[in-house]
Amino acid sequence: MRLLCLSNGHGEDAIAVRILQALEQEGFSQIEALPIVGEGHAYAKLDIPVIGTVKTMPSGGFIYMDGQQLARDIQGGLVQLTWAQIKAVQAWAREGDRFILAVGDIVPLLFAWLSGAPYAFVATAKSEYYLRDEKGWLPRKSWWDDRLERWTDCIFQPWERWLMRRPQCKAVFPRDRITANILKRFDVPAFDLGNPMMDGLAWQNNTTDPSVLTIALIPGSRPPEVYDNWEIILRSLDGLLEHFRKPLQLITAVAPGLDSEKLHQILISYRWKRCEINHYKIGFGEKQATLELAPNRFAECLQRSQVAIAMAGTATEQFIGLGKPAIIIPGNGPQFTSAFAEAQTRLLGASVTLVEQPNQVAGALQSLLSDPDRLQTIAENGHRRMGEPGAAHRIATCLLEKMGS
Repeated sequence: MRLLCLSNGHGEDAIAVRILQALEQEGFSQIEALPIVGEGHAYAKLDIPVIGTVKTMPSGGFIYMDGQQLARDIQGGLVQLTWAQIKAVQAWAREGDRFILAVGDIVPLLFAWLSGAPYAFVATAKSEYYLRDEKGWLPRKSWWDDRLERWTDCIFQPWERWLMRRPQCKAVFPRDRITANILKRFDVPAFDLGNPMMDGLAWQNNTTDPSVLTIALIPGSRPPEVYDNWEIILRSLDGLLEHFRKPLQLITAVAPGLDSEKLHQILISYRWKRCEINHYKIGFGEKQATLELAPNRFAECLQRSQVAIAMAGTATEQFIGLGKPAIIIPGNGPQFTSAFAEAQTRLLGASVTLVEQPNQVAGALQSLLSDPDRLQTIAENGHRRMGEPGAAHRIATCLLEKMGS
C-alpha cells in the first residue's frame, strides 16, 4: 500500500507533515505528496517525494477571499496547473493498492474523489464554531449566510458532505468535537481525534518571568502581506509603555522565507534601536520595551508569551489553543481582512479580542489582563476549541487501520 498526501496551503502542509511523521514512526514509509498550493517546502524536511507539477500562484492560495486574486491566478496559469495536478493524481491512483490523505478543504477532497482510490480527509478549514458554540447559534452580519447555514444545519455544504459520504471515503477527521458530532448526524464517518495544529509546540525551557509582560507579535507568514501586517502591529505598540508598569518584552517568530532585513528596516523606521543582532529596544528612562526577532523559534515564541497581538490564521489558533488570549487587528489582505478577522472571532470565541484600529490595542490589552475571571474563561475556551496534543499520532493510528481494512 502506498499513500499520497494532498494539501492546499502552508498551514495544511505543516499539519500533513505532522501526520506523516507519525506514520513513519509507526513504520509506514511508502509516502508521496502533492501540494496543490505552493511548492510544499514542508515535505522536503521529511524527504517525501512530490509527484506532479507544483507552482506558487500570485494569491498565495487566498483566491476565495478576493475576485481580483482569482483573476490574477487564472492569468498565472491556475487552470492549467489544476488540470495537470488532477491528471497526475489519477495516474498515480491507477497503479493500484493506493490510498489518499486529503488535508485542507474541498479542493484536495475533490481531487481525492476524482482519483478513484480510497481516501481519508483531514478537515482543517471549517469548524461548527463558525456557526455555533455549545450554547447555540451565533449571530451573523449577513442575513443570507445566516439563513443558508441554518437551513443546511452544518458548516459543510451538501456537496462537501456528499464527498465525505462516498464509499471511497474511509474516515473524516474534523478539527474539533462539536464539528465531528454534527457530521455524524449526516452519516459521515467522522472521528473525533483532536487537532494536529496543537502538536509540535513543546518548548523545553518552558519558564516565564512573572515580573515581565511578554507579548508575542504574530504578523503571519506570507509575503508581501506579512510586511504590511508588521507595520500595523508596530503602530499598535504606541502607548503600551504608558499603560503598563511591568517591563515589556516583545518576541516574534520569523517564519521561513521571510526577509529579516525588511523587518529590520521597518523596525528602524518606527524608531526602534538595534542593540544586538535581532534585538531591539525603544522607550525613555525606566520605561523601556525590548523586541526580539526569533527566526524559526515559533514554539518558543508562543510558549514564552502571556498574550499575543496577531494578524494570522493558523498561528493565532495555535496560540489560543495554549489557553492564552490574543488581540487581533484587521489588515489589508489578501488573508487577514476585516471579514477574516470577524470569522476568527466566531471560530475562537472569547479567546480573541477584535479591535478595529491599531491605537485601540493598548487599552484592550490593559482591560484584558486586569480581569482574572476573563483570563480563566479564555484558558478553558482555548483548550476546548483546539484540543489536546497528540492528534497526529491518533490520526495516524486510525489511518493505518483504514488502509489495512
